[in-house]
Amino acid sequence: QREESYHFLVFTDLFGNRTHGVVVQYYRASGQEGAVQNGHRWNSKSRLYAPFAVCIISKFPYYNALRDCLSCLLVHLRPARHADFEEIIKEFSAKLSLVPLPPPGQLHVVRNLRPLQVVLPSREDQDRPVIDIDLHLPFLCFTHTTLLQVLSCLLQEQRLVFFSADWARLTLVAESLLLYLQPLSWQQPYVPVLSGGMLDFIMAPTAFLMGCHISHFEEVAAETEELVLVNVDDGIIQSCSETIDLPAIPVAAAESFIPRAECLQLHYDLELCHLGAATDANALRSQRRDWQARLNTQIQNIALELVVNIFRDVQDFLNHEHRVFNSEEFLRTREPADQSFYKKVLDTHIFHSFLRDRLNRKWDTFSRMEQNTRDHIRRKRAMTESPRRPLANELAKAGYRSYTSPNDRLSKRLGVSLPNLEQPANDTMVNVISNRMTSLRKITPDIGQCWSIKVFRLPDFPPPLSYHYVQNYYSDMVASLGKAISATPPEESALLARYHYLRGLVNTVSNRRLDALEDFQSLYKTDSDIFPLQMVKSLVGSLPDAERLQADRRPELKRLISRMKRDQERERARHDNGREEGAVKRFQLPKKYMQLEEFVKCIQETGIVKDQGTIQRLFDALTVGHQKQVGPELFGVFYTIWKETEAEAQEVCLPGSVLERIEPSECVFKLSSSIKTSRGVGKIAMTQRRLFLLTDGRPGYVEVAQYRDIEEVKVSSAPFLLLRIPSLKLRVRGRKEPFEANLKTETELWNLMVKEMWAGRTMADQHKDPQYMQQALTNALLMDAVVGSLQSIKAIYAASKLAHFDRIKLEVPMMVPKTTAETLKHKINPSLELAAPQAVDVLLYTPGMHKHAHTFSQLWVSVGGGKVMVFDASSWSLTNTCHVGNARLNCMLGVDKDQVWMGSEDSVIYIISMVAMVCNRQLTEHRAEVTGLALDTDKYRYMTNNT
Repeated sequence: QREESYHFLVFTDLFGNRTHGVVVQYYRASGQEGAVQNGHRWNSKSRLYAPFAVCIISKFPYYNALRDCLSCLLVHLRPARHADFEEIIKEFSAKLSLVPLPPPGQLHVVRNLRPLQVVLPSREDQDRPVIDIDLHLPFLCFTHTTLLQVLSCLLQEQRLVFFSADWARLTLVAESLLLYLQPLSWQQPYVPVLSGGMLDFIMAPTAFLMGCHISHFEEVAAETEELVLVNVDDGIIQSCSETIDLPAIPVAAAESFIPRAECLQLHYDLELCHLGAATDANALRSQRRDWQARLNTQIQNIALELVVNIFRDVQDFLNHEHRVFNSEEFLRTREPADQSFYKKVLDTHIFHSFLRDRLNRKWDTFSRMEQNTRDHIRRKRAMTESPRRPLANELAKAGYRSYTSPNDRLSKRLGVSLPNLEQPANDTMVNVISNRMTSLRKITPDIGQCWSIKVFRLPDFPPPLSYHYVQNYYSDMVASLGKAISATPPEESALLARYHYLRGLVNTVSNRRLDALEDFQSLYKTDSDIFPLQMVKSLVGSLPDAERLQADRRPELKRLISRMKRDQERERARHDNGREEGAVKRFQLPKKYMQLEEFVKCIQETGIVKDQGTIQRLFDALTVGHQKQVGPELFGVFYTIWKETEAEAQEVCLPGSVLERIEPSECVFKLSSSIKTSRGVGKIAMTQRRLFLLTDGRPGYVEVAQYRDIEEVKVSSAPFLLLRIPSLKLRVRGRKEPFEANLKTETELWNLMVKEMWAGRTMADQHKDPQYMQQALTNALLMDAVVGSLQSIKAIYAASKLAHFDRIKLEVPMMVPKTTAETLKHKINPSLELAAPQAVDVLLYTPGMHKHAHTFSQLWVSVGGGKVMVFDASSWSLTNTCHVGNARLNCMLGVDKDQVWMGSEDSVIYIISMVAMVCNRQLTEHRAEVTGLALDTDKYRYMTNNT
């Protein structure tokens, strides 16, 4: 006889769907006393024990809950006769099949199996898996450095084999490690427990994660040299060959992870120090469960922060419109020590799936934490189209580097910094990699909702599991859920939705279809995130004619059935449109001449600029004097100059005395060569707010002008011996003497750029819209790149094609309503992510009302084409975008916890009144204008208070 043991299995089908198993193995007396075996008779005092194994298989990883179920089963199996063994198993499995799984959210389900109460925890939301496991086990097995090495191998999709003398430990540790990678998901073969007869699986040529008993270690290590071996028992990771390169986790992310991990309290015994002895087993288990849930949340936070710190900047290199990821530019901005890690990770399936979710704007835990951990300045920058440049507070304070003119830099630019081109082996990207200072904030944001967990206790199972008793059991469950719904206050809408979900589920399996549909309709009105769409579709499709007629007589059910039909039509329409939401492209430079249409698409894919009007002006500039098409060589030179200018700006290091004189949010976008000016010798620096002079010798700061104070910009001439050299002259408000700078061959270029910045500042002040300034800055930098690309006598004339605001500033200004000009302090651009501006259909401001539910003030904007954008009112940055159909006003808007369906009605007032009923807030009338696009008429301009 031996003590019973438990272990866990994971099965994966051909489609990647996983099934989870929990196994108990125990020994049972055979009852064959005095039996004869191999010619020997056992004496009466000897007993034979036979091993039995019972396995529960589930679609969900309820490891702890199912282990508890098997423990309760053993209580009934041990004293049972051998003849009753199979009947007890059948009855036990039938009882388990009567248990409904809880929906995502705050409601757990508890069943009494005697002697234990077994808890089925719910998922935190629809996109996350069930976590019913002790997530701290890997921290007990590995040091923090080794744990990061294992996670690095997983992210690089290496061929990993785990070893342990304990079968259960293999699956629990492997499952925990994969949960650490959330929301990234392991895409490769996964078999955490390999039997002795399955060891040949490790010869598979693909990446995998498998587990073996420690007794097979030498055998496995001798089979192949391309494996990464992880000894779970000893906490050691090693490779079979010295040729396997195992790049480490990026340094900055690892340095943020280790101190956080060291603060974890991993030992439950320390939690018990101040507690008395528990006299009830279920109470003791409940204490342990609560402690484990808190620890799991902390570990999830730390692991998610690690993933966010590793992939934080990926979003900046994505082009959502064309579904392009600029991998070359992303790699170029990584630290040199981290590049080998990223080169391997970027080619994995796990990263490709992650990119697909980013391009689909999936609002998951990564997106939320990445958004919440951005500082205020980065949030404001995220909502503009300004090129990537370092902020003043990110610049090092150890002097500044030289900045050469485009003429001097052209020769080295040709053929350099071009992505996806073969480079010589010894060709290095000198002076391209930026020494950026990554800001990794040590924060502890909650990845889940801060709500209190509620428990729904199932009625006791009926003794005989006949049809009549099972139906009575379902009726008791429906009655219990009805009481829970009646006792729940209306403001706890999330909890009400979970109760309606469970009751609809029970009504469905007991063939009460209409009652189930009513529950799902109530669920839909309170929380559509957990709405079981496929289940409701099947339920509607299975309605007999008599019940269908009854449903048509009930307005609520008729509305629900109509909604299901509309959803099916939309799905068919999306399928017919053939939108490739799974495609991810890598940016490549063009290989043929491009007309305007191809040029617009290519520029948008680069991420340099999205606006079609600006791109068309750039096309006109690059095609001055020849046929209206851009060749691949010219485009390659222009792209290289743009990217090198961006990299050089990141290398500019300002002294501390200069950083004190400018705003923390300012960036140096262009720095001239050392020149002579009327205020000394130095370099002129251009930011988005001002021009200033960095004096030579001992670096110092001399204010030249803020753009709004400029009165005149022109090209003058300065005497030099017998010659007159062109110079840039600026007249500034409040100063008697003009500022003059001998910029030599760059004079005309600086004249164009400063005029454009001046015009952009003027229009931004007139319209109270800083995005005019951002657009002017983009125009100025495009001028610089065009001049550097063309290198001809027509270069300045070509660059003048981009002087958009300087050309239109003398036109009749747009009339802004007085109310808007006085009250509207922040403006957003709902067409920022679009190639061309679109009119606004609905503008809705939703104030945050539930502090503990993490609902913040948001601005919802519905534009043409069924597109809805959500802006964070605290920073006015875009947080989410979704496509919800093509009809006008055909969108879903969420107000706090409540969802409001906005149909295709024409009356905006009716729809906003419907929102007001749900909010229970008084809406007040305001005039609202969004980037120059006003709503149709005065009576349609509706926003709430605190606009």
